[in-house]
Amino acid sequence: MNNEFLNDFEAVIFDLDGSLVDSMWMWKAIDIEYLQGFGIEPPKNLQKEIGGRSFVETAHYFKERFGIEDSVEKIGDDWNKMAWDKYTNEVPLKEGAFEFLSECEKKSIKLGIASSNSKELIEQVLSSHNIKERFVSIKSGTEILKGKPAPDVYLAVAKELDVAPEKCLVFEDLVDGIKAGKNAGMTVVAVSDDYSMHSDDLKRELADYYIEDYWGFI
Repeated sequence: MNNEFLNDFEAVIFDLDGSLVDSMWMWKAIDIEYLQGFGIEPPKNLQKEIGGRSFVETAHYFKERFGIEDSVEKIGDDWNKMAWDKYTNEVPLKEGAFEFLSECEKKSIKLGIASSNSKELIEQVLSSHNIKERFVSIKSGTEILKGKPAPDVYLAVAKELDVAPEKCLVFEDLVDGIKAGKNAGMTVVAVSDDYSMHSDDLKRELADYYIEDYWGFI
């Protein structure tokens, strides 16, 4: 693929964690630390169970699955506090992502974020890389309560961008996210990520394209 490929699209919509920024390692660490604070050893299949769920859905899951007495709001606030410093100082952009955003802007392609994460953390990590203002639409898992593979978050971004779904190109790293983009009627590029390498074969099968990094578009 090269940047001519982008000429077929009017909008590019990114999932955030694992797709635009290299942060999936961090969430696994936070989940473990959070549960161990309650004396709970995280089950081995936890990441698979929560993959794709919105921020609020995940908080509900933790509350019910592990019998946590805190409110869903407090669970989310605690996660935000734990993640804030890491998002500000430790989470890099995926390889070639910054340059790819510039290429999109040269072609007047609208940019959006469709993430299961919280709005506060999305805006924080984008601000830390000085790219927040590039995104016309940012939708989060605290606004769109029905998580991936439901298409809701992608359709909401497309609507705000005023671009038809078939003119949207999606970048996703997880199976449920790829399904969400396809369910929305969009073209989906699967993004390589260490966290989801175990499902690479399925990602390649479900997505329209697969990339290791963003340099191929520059």
